[in-house]
Amino acid sequence: MTQSVSVEIPHIQQLQSEVVRLQEELQMRDQLVQQLSQELFRLVKGNANAIPAEIDSDRHLAEMRALREQLQNVEQQVTFYQQQIADRDAEIYQLRQSVQELTDRSRMLEQVVQELPKIYKQKFAERMAPVREKVALVQRENRQLHAELQSVSYRLAVRNRRTSQLDLPSFPRSEGEASLPSFENA
Repeated sequence: MTQSVSVEIPHIQQLQSEVVRLQEELQMRDQLVQQLSQELFRLVKGNANAIPAEIDSDRHLAEMRALREQLQNVEQQVTFYQQQIADRDAEIYQLRQSVQELTDRSRMLEQVVQELPKIYKQKFAERMAPVREKVALVQRENRQLHAELQSVSYRLAVRNRRTSQLDLPSFPRSEGEASLPSFENA
């Protein structure tokens, strides 16, 4: 995008220099028209007495026709150059509008590019919030289950200690002697 703007700027400068050249040429043509008009006026008014009437009128008519043709040619050229200048002015205006639009768009895109890290960070944080909540919930459940497991392990250990003593049958005691088997004859 920046490249197309830089390509158009020399084109605008070239057009502006062309407009200046055409304006100078138009000014020169205007001066020539003015001089031709003055010469025509001088010929019509001033030289009528200096040349005999017959020679003067033929020569005068020929000069008048030539001057009229020159004047028409100059007027056509002036009209042509004015139209070219108007066309170039319109083109320059359109190019300036395009440059302004491209500059505005470029600024907007630069701003978007500068804001992208913040936006991505914010979006990432927004997506991570439910994940963090789930992780915290799972960790709480894990701690609770671990505590329950330790409690159950402790109770099992206590119960196993109590029951780890041999379960010997208990015999009722008789009132007299208790006879225990002897292993002497064995």
